[in-house]
Amino acid sequence: MLVLVAPGQGAQTPGFLTDWLALPGVADRVAAWSDAIGLDLAHFGTKADADEIRDTSVAQPLLVAAGILSAAALGDISGIAPGAVAGHSVGEITAAVFAGVLDDTAALSLVRRRGLAMAEAAAVTETGMSALLGGDPEVSVAHLERLGLTPANVNGAGQIVAAGTMEQLAALTEDKPEGVRKVVPLKVAGAFHTHHMAPAVDKLAEAAKALTPADPKVTYVSNKDGQAVASGTEVLDRLVGQVANPVRWDLCMETFKELGVTAIIEVCPGGTLTGLAKRALPGVQTLALKTPDNLDAARELVAEHTQA
Repeated sequence: MLVLVAPGQGAQTPGFLTDWLALPGVADRVAAWSDAIGLDLAHFGTKADADEIRDTSVAQPLLVAAGILSAAALGDISGIAPGAVAGHSVGEITAAVFAGVLDDTAALSLVRRRGLAMAEAAAVTETGMSALLGGDPEVSVAHLERLGLTPANVNGAGQIVAAGTMEQLAALTEDKPEGVRKVVPLKVAGAFHTHHMAPAVDKLAEAAKALTPADPKVTYVSNKDGQAVASGTEVLDRLVGQVANPVRWDLCMETFKELGVTAIIEVCPGGTLTGLAKRALPGVQTLALKTPDNLDAARELVAEHTQA
């Protein structure tokens, strides 16, 4: 069984859209999206530097656009026939397109509002996120909570990302959980998936009122709790609320295992989620769609693991 997954914020790198824009029809499609959401996706995906695309309001639409484009280059979703789809953080919006819950224009409009609202919420207090390397997850989570930090991403394969104020994160660096080798600050603009993002929830809920979601055509796995969600309305509700709640990618991978996953393809800019899968799901074939050069290998994987 094939699972199609989409990465979250932090996966972007300068120029990562350049090769994709050279494919037939892609530049026109990106131009239409850019006009619709008031953001020059081609510029930011090809010419902007790392600091510019670190901006939450820019990074999130870029990631969703890249995910949709790379999956479309791979083939029509009905032809790919994944057994399940899922996304990490903002990648859940990309996955909602794969599942047919939202069309691409609605998804880009929603993610633009999401990025702006989260950037505004992040500006209220100086916050950030740090990855914990090593240690026991249960011990680490309890330690983070004592410091007032949130385990904002529980990614599986022993990886946890803490989020909170810069003072709290500094305290974590000085007082690491038992067994943690290192605390690594992440290049993100705020404490995503924590209570610091609560102001963004209301704004996103208002934006969601204009959308009419369809029920998923394939199994949609939510990173709120790793559960498969069969209602388009519930998917949209979860997309709204999830900006202020932890990402449980560990539970998503447990669900993949229960569903019988045999292969995972991560859309552009892939690499993060396939890396986690290699450690947490041994024996499952993985492929990251980084550039169009990866498309032939991805199509071979689709042919081998697709559900008729």
